Amino acid sequence: MTPALAPTAAPRRRAPYENWRPPIVGVSVLVPVGAHELALVRVPGGALVLPTGAFEQEQSSEEAAQAVFTGLPVRRRVAVEQVQMRRRTVITHLVVTDSLTRGVAEVLAYRDPRAEVHILPTVQAVAALPQRARSRALLGLQALAIGAMVYIRDGEVQRLESVPPL
Repeated sequence: MTPALAPTAAPRRRAPYENWRPPIVGVSVLVPVGAHELALVRVPGGALVLPTGAFEQEQSSEEAAQAVFTGLPVRRRVAVEQVQMRRRTVITHLVVTDSLTRGVAEVLAYRDPRAEVHILPTVQAVAALPQRARSRALLGLQALAIGAMVYIRDGEVQRLESVPPL
């Protein structure tokens, strides 16, 4: 009599490593001051960054941008960047405001009271940003200048008339 063979287990199916967590969706704001300056934020720790905020449920990118600086005159969305991280997708909308005067920009109140708003010449402001933010800011400024909208997915840039649904 031969012994009964143990049933073999079905092979384990692995879920894809990507996107097992919900995406992070945020907004970055380009705030032109006059014709040759940008407003940046110095966060605790000393880094200069683009003003940023998070999306709340059912909120548009313009509404999210207005929550970063209260009462900010939003012009339009110029770029959307999508980057795949290890476990989730990070989506950042880049919104440009109307050009502000220096007096108005100096009294902006950022959502984080520990941060300080700094107004710098555009070239100096872009150079002070971290690499990913620098690329996003340059593409946003170019899209604004030519009246376009750009979609950036994992470093690949596409010019679009509108952004595909998320």
